[in-house]
Amino acid sequence: MRPHCAPRGDASVRWQRALAAACLALASTVSLALPTFDEVRADFRSSETLVLSREGEVLQRLRTDATVRRGQWLGLADVSPALRQALVLSEDRRFYEHSGVDWAAVSAAAWGNLWNQRTRGASTLTMQLAGLLDGPDADFLRQGPGGRSVPQKLGQAVAAQVLDRRWRKDQILEAYLNLVPFRGEIVGIDALARTLFGKAAHGLDEREAAVAAALVRAPNARPALVARRACGVLRDMRRAGHSGAQGADCDALDLFTTAALQRRAFDASEGIAPHFARQLLRQAGRAHERVSQDGASRDGTAAQRVRSTLSAPLQRMSVDTLTRHLRELRGRNVEDAALVVLDNATGEVLAWVGSSGPLSQAAEVDGVLALRQPGSTLKPFLYAQAIAERRLTAASLVHDSPAHIATAGGLYIPQNYDRQFKGWVSARTALAASLNVPAVRTLVMVTPDAFFEQLRRLGLPLTESGGYYGYSLALGSSEVPLLHLTNAYRALANGGRLSPVAYAPAQRPAFTPALDAGAAFIVGDILSDANARVRTFGTDSVLATRFWTAVKTGTSKDMRDNWAVGWSQRYTVGVWVGNASGAAMHDVSGTSGAAPIWAEVMGWLHRSTPSRAPRPPQGLVRQAVRFGPGDGGQPLEGARQEWFMGGTQQALFAIESEAGGASETGVTGTNDASPEAVAARILAPASGTVVALDPDIPPAHQRLQFTAGGVGRAAVRWRIDGRMAGSGAQWAWLPWPGRHRVELVDAQGKVLDQVQIEVRGAGVRARR
Repeated sequence: MRPHCAPRGDASVRWQRALAAACLALASTVSLALPTFDEVRADFRSSETLVLSREGEVLQRLRTDATVRRGQWLGLADVSPALRQALVLSEDRRFYEHSGVDWAAVSAAAWGNLWNQRTRGASTLTMQLAGLLDGPDADFLRQGPGGRSVPQKLGQAVAAQVLDRRWRKDQILEAYLNLVPFRGEIVGIDALARTLFGKAAHGLDEREAAVAAALVRAPNARPALVARRACGVLRDMRRAGHSGAQGADCDALDLFTTAALQRRAFDASEGIAPHFARQLLRQAGRAHERVSQDGASRDGTAAQRVRSTLSAPLQRMSVDTLTRHLRELRGRNVEDAALVVLDNATGEVLAWVGSSGPLSQAAEVDGVLALRQPGSTLKPFLYAQAIAERRLTAASLVHDSPAHIATAGGLYIPQNYDRQFKGWVSARTALAASLNVPAVRTLVMVTPDAFFEQLRRLGLPLTESGGYYGYSLALGSSEVPLLHLTNAYRALANGGRLSPVAYAPAQRPAFTPALDAGAAFIVGDILSDANARVRTFGTDSVLATRFWTAVKTGTSKDMRDNWAVGWSQRYTVGVWVGNASGAAMHDVSGTSGAAPIWAEVMGWLHRSTPSRAPRPPQGLVRQAVRFGPGDGGQPLEGARQEWFMGGTQQALFAIESEAGGASETGVTGTNDASPEAVAARILAPASGTVVALDPDIPPAHQRLQFTAGGVGRAAVRWRIDGRMAGSGAQWAWLPWPGRHRVELVDAQGKVLDQVQIEVRGAGVRARR
């Protein structure tokens, strides 16, 4: 059907034929250039990406195009009736009557221009839409800096009539509202409503609708001019009988308009997974393009959406749980935390909470990816390596006693958290109860360099070397992100097999061996043993769940980081609590900081899903073991069934001799602090000892063990810097910084032996 380029009238036949020929040529070009309504809607690009949960729910709206602010495509039903009427009254009164071009308005405009009179513009909404449509063949319709030329205006008129015949009126109005620029970078009614008015477009009232309509005509005008034009729109709405505008007037419209034009309520990011959304888009590598078209808005419009692996119910629960527990810890100088949940089988991220949000002064810092000291959470990998290398078994006896390990910087003297030593304990007890000294002794067997390489195989991004960290690596002196640490624990859950985490639904993960499967199973069995952790955590620990789980806590230097990482049959959960600023927490331990959060999330995951212990892999042997007597004549530990790597099993674990060079029956071991039968002298600490307080333990909780040999039953006392401080062949001293002279004296004050020591780091001076 041929479009009308001019009204019917008594113009000359020659002029009409020439115009008709031009119209035919333009109509042919325009017909090829103009897209359909469905094509325009499908090609619409929001300036933001919607991150969807695995259930299809929107979790996060994230701005990914900084050049423009364009919201989601809205159907006409999602735009308030007030705005629709205001726009038509302001821009195109006869919109529903004309065929794309308002020839009456064109005639009035032409007559006004002839007599230099100001008249209402003749451009219709349909003509304006034609100029907004994108496409390689539609560039000639767009307005340039100096306005449209005569051919462009003619082409615009032809395009408007083509659109009017191809599209319905509601489609024209809907497309116009989504494509029209309003002010500055704002394009489309969704972005305008959320930016200037802080609400959805369907909730705009008559005043807001009038301001929005005024901005179409003058998008970058001063607030006063916009207010005057909005006032005119309000009056037109009143005359047209709009119910909401009957009582409306222009009072205070200046202030309202000024406030609206200054507001920027449409945040760049909104939702419950901001840190995960940014990481997902970084991983996808498509922050400015559509990754998938698997979602649709209510009107069927495809939007820029990314389907993720997050579970919406779990993410909400995790955010709420973390926030609630942090509120309880605020009195202990704790304001930050992070949490991640992984699916054991696929590596999919099911929950990711990067910070405590409004509770934090560094809410943008992603605690899931931040480098922090892991403390004792590295110990499971150390014992697994020692077991895999057949240096230890779960029943092997390790001496928890004062140790003095020579290093390039002096003697390294580790301490336990509770400032007490347990004597001979099994490796099972040492790991489950998180004893520091046995861990350091185990690292002496494995060597820091070998352990460093093992951690690298487990995916921990350590950048230095084993020699750089030294023996403190056993106690977590390195820095690792929560995500990588949790995925390394997931490798324990998968029999020592490691695969990358997945942020979007993917195919079957590619596993690589990172740790011996038998050693991983034994470590998991130890970390699930509530009885083995009793010595440190008690019988009613929050770590004890009603279903099978394996878990380890950790605390880093000066109480700066607190961790709980563990797994069940299906999930691995990692929690970090601390301060993004690095400030120390006050009186927060592994069971009061991260562990309650871990336990609650794990409990929610298994509220209706069972968790069973894994099956042992081939090559393991289970055997009954018993332990020899300790100092009091009672067995060191109770008899039990124990798991062994094939070929390392034995039935009895005992100490051959307590008088000289104690060692464990069947497994070679040494005691770095074994007393010797010599003349009265100081056995520990050695002269020249440099005591560096352990980073895992608050200074007030650390004591240095003094041991004297060859004294028999004689009464001896300890004198420090000339002042009597303690008595007995063994005595625990609460150190304070400085260089000290330690003397062993008899009952008459005669000096039997003396050593010089130095204490470095914060300390608490004992009362005199």
